[in-house]
Amino acid sequence: MTTPHGEGPYHCHAHVDPLAGLRTPGDPPWDVYLTGTVFLDIIFTGLDSAPVRGTESWARGMGSSPGGVANMATALARLGLKTSLAAAFGDDHYGEYCWDALEQGEHIDLSTSRTVPHWHSPVTVSMAYEGERTMVSHGHEPPPEEPAPDCPPRARAAIASLTPGTRAPWIAQAARKGARIFADVGWDDTGRWDLAALPDLEHCEAFLPNAEEAMRYTRTRCPREAARALTDHVPLAVVTLGAEGAYAVDGRTGETADVPAIAVEALDPTGAGDVFVAGFVTGTLAGWPLADRLAFAGLTAALSVQEFGGSLSAPGWTEIAAWWRRVQSYDDQDPTALRRYAFLEELLPADARPWPLRRAVPTIGFRTSA
Repeated sequence: MTTPHGEGPYHCHAHVDPLAGLRTPGDPPWDVYLTGTVFLDIIFTGLDSAPVRGTESWARGMGSSPGGVANMATALARLGLKTSLAAAFGDDHYGEYCWDALEQGEHIDLSTSRTVPHWHSPVTVSMAYEGERTMVSHGHEPPPEEPAPDCPPRARAAIASLTPGTRAPWIAQAARKGARIFADVGWDDTGRWDLAALPDLEHCEAFLPNAEEAMRYTRTRCPREAARALTDHVPLAVVTLGAEGAYAVDGRTGETADVPAIAVEALDPTGAGDVFVAGFVTGTLAGWPLADRLAFAGLTAALSVQEFGGSLSAPGWTEIAAWWRRVQSYDDQDPTALRRYAFLEELLPADARPWPLRRAVPTIGFRTSA
């Protein structure tokens, strides 16, 4: 996959500030803070099948981009949120590329990030085929470093990935500074699936597991039942249901929302979960109704799976606007479905480009002549 002629590795997004009507001089400097590991992602696309042992497979396309926590940071920044990321970067060319792509290309604040001398960047090679992906990763933990006194910085929200059996001190620190904490969780390799093993959940406003994770943690057989059970531990539970959409319960008000997924042809699911969380956080900070937040999160995730890669595929407002204009052009479009997303109309830029867009660049960088 290559970039259309005339485009570089960074693409322009129409500037939309979803929080414009809420901003005041006393606001925190950042809308969202997050921390984690940045990988260099190399994505092979156009494979007819999984690689076969003892053979060589040729991919019809490839792309490279920052991955790992960069997927979430990029998704947030492209939706117009002032995003601050704390991460370690290698002092190799991969690390330099990832830093530049995030800071210059996506306008993500990296003032709390650091470059680690003589440490190589973690790398993930992803192969996309048949709507799924296979990944191989390599990396080492960077040397530990004491956080700066102002880290985490003041932010409206922070996004955390909870690890069973581990407490991350920065989460409590961010909450004390007034940040609203949104958390997801990975697969519990211990097999215990014990909510007590997620001690930082007590600081969270919202918990966003997938259906399988939610049911295992609550010992329930229905994801909607699991969401309701989770509100005994966190104010807002959002359970993603894959092709069925998402379900949310606000334990503070008793409000529920059940929004179906948008039917799309999925090319690569890499980063779709990160994009969903970014969309939900955006809607929450903007003060939208719960159902609108779920619909928007599902829409951004649906747009992302139609592109290859993680951060490469995160949609901005230009892509969302182009989608909205396109679906309205169909004569047989379901009016009920259109009304579900009509709340976006006043936010969307008028200069939508053709959709879908291709964003992947096949190299780390080109030489430039002096």
